[in-house]
Amino acid sequence: MTSPDNSVGTPSTPRLRASLETFPPYVPGKEPKRIDGLTPFKLSSNENYLEPLPAVIDAMAAHAKDPALYPDDAALALRTELAARLGVSIDELIVTTGASELLVALTQITSDATTEAIYPWPSFEMYPQTTGLAGAKRVEVPVRDDGRHDLDAMAAAITDNTSLIILCSPNNPTGPALRDDEVRRFLMQVPDHVLVALDEAYWEFATAEGVVGGVELVADHPNVVLVRTFSKAHALAGLRVGYALAHEAVIQGLFKAVIPFGVTDMSQAAALESLRHSDEVDVRAKEIASVRDDFAHALRDQGWDVPEAQGNFVWLPLGELSSAFEDACVEQAVAVRNLGDGVRISIGQREGLDRVLALASAFRSEHFA
Repeated sequence: MTSPDNSVGTPSTPRLRASLETFPPYVPGKEPKRIDGLTPFKLSSNENYLEPLPAVIDAMAAHAKDPALYPDDAALALRTELAARLGVSIDELIVTTGASELLVALTQITSDATTEAIYPWPSFEMYPQTTGLAGAKRVEVPVRDDGRHDLDAMAAAITDNTSLIILCSPNNPTGPALRDDEVRRFLMQVPDHVLVALDEAYWEFATAEGVVGGVELVADHPNVVLVRTFSKAHALAGLRVGYALAHEAVIQGLFKAVIPFGVTDMSQAAALESLRHSDEVDVRAKEIASVRDDFAHALRDQGWDVPEAQGNFVWLPLGELSSAFEDACVEQAVAVRNLGDGVRISIGQREGLDRVLALASAFRSEHFA
């Protein structure tokens, strides 16, 4: 029997999964550079720049106690309220630590090295991460020139090994929202055994006619799972609360894949209180959407080709000039999200957006004159 080599030297590298080399890690939005005389603006993360509602702050304070105790693992009160509002059974709902955990869990219950996952690209950066970790073959279907899903190409990409398809509406980072009729036509081409996840993280900001309705879609299609979050419109990104609506068999599978006790008591209480003020949340979301529309129109008036914007962000398809635009923003104490082939600008305070508009105008004059 060979004894281990205990000699002094460079330690060997632990053996990690080879699939880790096939995708990059998720990188959060950068913080803005601090520059004397300029208010910094972080427009690199799709955070809600408005504070949570006062009643939600009060609920958080009331439940910021008993950290020695586990929270309700079933999130019963929150799921009960969600079920009543959505008109579904509580057994069709699960609450998790943000929509991100749901994406991981959905991949875990559908995918392995023998399967394929299809999703649009560019889209949410966690899609390649979660499917890659499962070892699945990743099929990234390029979005169309207008930033919309190419559903025909996604349907054509389905094979016997396809186990998971992810749709994102509104699509992060390009902005367009899927329409109900086009998604229903697409689902007619998807085999019943393939799970289709509809990621609606930004659904409250969508104002276009005919936007897909995830709740109704789940009712009509047993292989569809709706993914939503309290991070965006509800302004609770730091508390990590997401939920999924799906048929009971899918929910039972998800309960086996999520982390027990992941959503704290305070987070559940805040989400529940915010849900009870959904009318106010909706009003604020539509106010942000109005600011978004004004910002997108102003960029188009400068000559930029801005896709339909239906989330709380706007996409500038800059291609190889993306880094140069990001650098110009950095020097003006503004952080935007450079994704290589474009820049995503989150909706924030008017002063920050006005500064970006001035930068965009000067940048266009310099590079497109």
